[in-house]
Amino acid sequence: MQYDVIVIGSGPGGYVAAIRCAQLGLKTALIEKYSTFGGTCLNVGCIPSKALLDSSEHYYNATHTFAEHGIDVKEVKVNLAQMIKRKNEVVEQTTAGITFLMKKNKVDTYQGLGSFKDKNTVKIALTKGGEQEITGKNVIIATGSKPTALPFLKTDGKRIITSTEALNMTEVPKHLILIGGGVIGLELGSVYARLGAEVTVVEYADAIIPTMDRTLSKELQKSLTKIGVKFLLSHKVTGAEVKGKKVTVTADSPKGEKVVLEGDYCLVAVGRVAYTDGLGLENIGITVEERGRKITVDGHLETSVKGIYAIGDVIKGAMLAHKAEEEGTFVAEVIAGQKPHINYNLIPGVVYTWPEVAAVGYTEEQLKETGKKYKVGSFPFKASGRARASMDTDGLVKVLADADTDEILGVHMIGPRCADMIAEAVVAMEFRASAEDIGRISHAHPTFTESFKEAALAATANRAIHI
Repeated sequence: MQYDVIVIGSGPGGYVAAIRCAQLGLKTALIEKYSTFGGTCLNVGCIPSKALLDSSEHYYNATHTFAEHGIDVKEVKVNLAQMIKRKNEVVEQTTAGITFLMKKNKVDTYQGLGSFKDKNTVKIALTKGGEQEITGKNVIIATGSKPTALPFLKTDGKRIITSTEALNMTEVPKHLILIGGGVIGLELGSVYARLGAEVTVVEYADAIIPTMDRTLSKELQKSLTKIGVKFLLSHKVTGAEVKGKKVTVTADSPKGEKVVLEGDYCLVAVGRVAYTDGLGLENIGITVEERGRKITVDGHLETSVKGIYAIGDVIKGAMLAHKAEEEGTFVAEVIAGQKPHINYNLIPGVVYTWPEVAAVGYTEEQLKETGKKYKVGSFPFKASGRARASMDTDGLVKVLADADTDEILGVHMIGPRCADMIAEAVVAMEFRASAEDIGRISHAHPTFTESFKEAALAATANRAIHI
């Protein structure tokens, strides 16, 4: 079979690329090595984790806030098996939707492991057995990533686990030791903390979510501490050992003292590494970076081999599903002869704990490092009538604006529904809005988004109304 475009990998980047290619009239094939489409995000990442986050939040509210709302409930229990079942159903519905979209857009699909025979020929080791070769004028590599392994600490999938196993637990841990204070770990850690587990986070950096604005990391640590999560920051994990149903984790403190933790599960969430093994890149002259296994691309996301593109987690940048989607669309349009554009600074980042964390643009630390003159405006949710009504008063909205032009340079939020609220900030910054612009736009009352307006007003000559 001959195609205009072959896409290897059906995660958010791959399947979106395939659909956009088909929309542009390009004969397209999509290769996926697993039995379902959607990649990590839909199968063992974004979607299932959000399902469990939502279920655990319902349980936490039933046991902690319902009474104050005037709702009396008795004998509330965790039915983890049902939570996992519902999560699996959400995943099945979502991945089935991708199968439908492939048929709707007339994208040919192949189940199997795809690898390069040469730059235009992809060999597929079919899942059902045997091999098949297809050819394409262009190939898009969208094979995603897998959890990073610590060389001195091997996971066993039973007591020392990755995020994949954490999504399918058969019991709520008594004590979950969480190695890594990044997005994935904190989301899954908060799930089990809400369900009653003792959770201890061991983080090498001096702050959780260390790549985000430090105001957010401080506020999130305060909120997670309230639900019982403990933090050991600036601690270097040195090993872990399993004996029966116990896991012992050792670490060095900032002072060099040995710390020993005992739990029944240890979740290793120290990041992800590009999945480029088995692609046969050596057959077409593409090399990967030694650290991270990433593929180098140019401004058009084309590799060193003409007609071969790479997107998503296998190239530089944040490992975000929506970043991969934008790149999938971008490459499809480049192949079709269009001139698309991506502003990487305006791709938002979100942590789906509760309160939610969301950000776009520059952090305050980045602005200080570059010497950029800026002004800051912030507004706490405890001053929001809508937040008080829903008992979601943790957190704040912080707006960074250019000291001279008032253009918004960064927006950082932690609080209720910030994952959705950040979209307004992205739109504003795409159109290079000023803080005053946001402050002059009417926001419905009472809503959480009023807090964004108030923070923008605070950045504009300290004009906030409600603080």
